[in-house]
Amino acid sequence: MNPDGTAAMPSWLFELLGWVPAVIFPAASGLQLATILHRRSADGVSVPAWALFAIANMCLFVYTEKYGEIESILGALGTAFLNICIVVAAIRYRKKP
Repeated sequence: MNPDGTAAMPSWLFELLGWVPAVIFPAASGLQLATILHRRSADGVSVPAWALFAIANMCLFVYTEKYGEIESILGALGTAFLNICIVVAAIRYRKKP
């Protein structure tokens, strides 16, 4: 029980919840990057949106102040790196007029 009388979350559940975004965010970004590279096309990919995702993930890493936790590093910084790779690949493979 917490001091306010509410039930505390089990530590294993709290740990698991930290790993969910640490796996899903980079995996989703990696899938987008792989699709762009495989197709050699960035049709439908929004460069500004992915650039904003990168900025947001870097800010989230700083905001959470969990600099030494692998979940935070993978989930925020790893995803930001992949977001930047998506931006670069999308620019590289965008349609030429």
